[in-house]
Amino acid sequence: MEAEAGIGPISASDAVRATVSYDQLRICDGSFYWLEARAGTGCGVMLVRRRSEGGVHDAGPANFSITSEVHTYGGGTYAIVEDELWCTGAAGLYRQHVGSDDLELMVPGIIGGLVVGAGEILAVRESEQGDELIAVTADGPASVRVLSTSPGFFGPPQPGPAMVAWSWWSEHDMPWDACELWVAPYESGGCIGKPLLVAGGADESVVEPRWGPDGSLYFVSDRNGWWNLFRWDGQDVHAVAAVTGECAAEPWELGYASYGFLDDGRIAVVVQQGPRHRLLLVDPLGAVTPVEILYTSIKPYVAVYEKTVALIASSTTVAPQVVLVHLASGDPRVEVLARSEHADLATYTVSTPAELQVPVKEGREVRAVVYPPADAGPGWRAPVIVRAHPGPTASCLLRLDWQAQFFTGRGFAVVDVDYLGSTGYGRAFRQALYGRWGLADVNDCRAVAEHLIATGRAVPGQVFIRGASAGGYTALHAVTHDGPFAAATAISAIVDPDRWAATVPRFQRAHALRLSGGAGRVAADAIRRPVLLVHGTDDSIATVHDVRELGAQLTRFGLVHDLLLLDDVGHYVASSVRAEVALEAELAHYLLSMSESASERDGQTAASGSSCRT
Repeated sequence: MEAEAGIGPISASDAVRATVSYDQLRICDGSFYWLEARAGTGCGVMLVRRRSEGGVHDAGPANFSITSEVHTYGGGTYAIVEDELWCTGAAGLYRQHVGSDDLELMVPGIIGGLVVGAGEILAVRESEQGDELIAVTADGPASVRVLSTSPGFFGPPQPGPAMVAWSWWSEHDMPWDACELWVAPYESGGCIGKPLLVAGGADESVVEPRWGPDGSLYFVSDRNGWWNLFRWDGQDVHAVAAVTGECAAEPWELGYASYGFLDDGRIAVVVQQGPRHRLLLVDPLGAVTPVEILYTSIKPYVAVYEKTVALIASSTTVAPQVVLVHLASGDPRVEVLARSEHADLATYTVSTPAELQVPVKEGREVRAVVYPPADAGPGWRAPVIVRAHPGPTASCLLRLDWQAQFFTGRGFAVVDVDYLGSTGYGRAFRQALYGRWGLADVNDCRAVAEHLIATGRAVPGQVFIRGASAGGYTALHAVTHDGPFAAATAISAIVDPDRWAATVPRFQRAHALRLSGGAGRVAADAIRRPVLLVHGTDDSIATVHDVRELGAQLTRFGLVHDLLLLDDVGHYVASSVRAEVALEAELAHYLLSMSESASERDGQTAASGSSCRT
């Protein structure tokens, strides 16, 4: 029976409705803008919000999906020019005039990475043949100029003083492996001059270029093993500050901004160290000072105005918010601009996550984030759901997660694992999964589960593993041999790395090829535990064909499984209109697995010859 709001554990519908996403925070003429979307309304349905002296109000088109498929994952989908909104949608680049609700299609195509130049919009346009850097006049009828073309990939162009800068990587690389930074002479309305390579190469990732107020070109490079901030003065490259952490996010999307310039010469930088983010200030001499705020997870969208830093941030007890951190005085003052409007959530008891470190072979540690059962005391013992994050270059985050709370409110512990390949631990760690996918990641998840059993936290026989996308591949391989996991849930899962490499969109082909060579295809006859397969029929990243085929093979072998296909749902099930259904199915899968003893399950399999649950 569905729990009343605020009584008992949070319902699936409340957990989904509470999942508010804020993205692409920007500053324009003293006003802050961001995109806002709610899970359950359909992936990519977003609304521009604006904060100015008059408060927060809508500034974008109603009932319009501001989205982009550039490089598959999009990004940089809107820009503000003199109170006119330029944004991307399914058909291309649109303009919305001041005082009008109508959108005008200006440039067709797959476009993203929008940046405002002098009287024009600079952007990236993609086709199956490659990328183009384009310039679109912002006044009058749209006039498009192609500034540069490549069979590889461009990052958003960044106009500077008589120059333009951009990042570039080849079609055989991913931007977090090998990426270059280029500059060229440029004037608005004209072409670009002869390009000059500033930094980057086969063993260096250079991301997030941005012109500073001193006329220098700043960027983030992992040449020292971590993504750190550097500066090019027109002649030489200089380190700005050495930080043992990542001063940039893994660039799955265009338009990330992990740092910004205050008007007193300092630079505000978001750094990731393991599952935790911090806000740092770097002074002109390179000294680094942490800003003491309560937030532990910060998105890579930093917007700075004078001595104020705008962030999209969350903590272990606070869901994502849009906040201003005022730094004019000695102590930071935080002003909240936007937060979840789902007021009933305040009455629920939530689980506060904490970090865990587990030693493994190779002399290293695996980091994890543990959500204990809600209302659990210090000596808690519970069924455990181990979650393998997608990516696999993503990471677990130390923050309030309402969909994790759905399970902790029902007596489960939820554990997110930063397995080998995760971001937040340096370049070498991020690349160490290549050729070991389905092996090293599984071993790390297993090590965390076995540690929780050995320390008395996890109930043996009631430890489960789940993952989405690449994490789904990890979860499936985790139950192809004996171990601590009693069942697995695989959402939008990759099943066959070789076939995936041939069908995955252009941006991710190089990644698929570098990951392969580990555990290989998930073999149905090797699966030893019940599995739940959840997949959207419109998934363009991991096509539904492979999971349908896996389900059919499991049926032929008489192996216990459920197959839940979600019509009209893409790759991101958790933010789709069917997210509630998926959550309920996952819970039912674990409860049923807990109710069946191993001997009863084996007996049913032998007797029936087919154990597909319905």
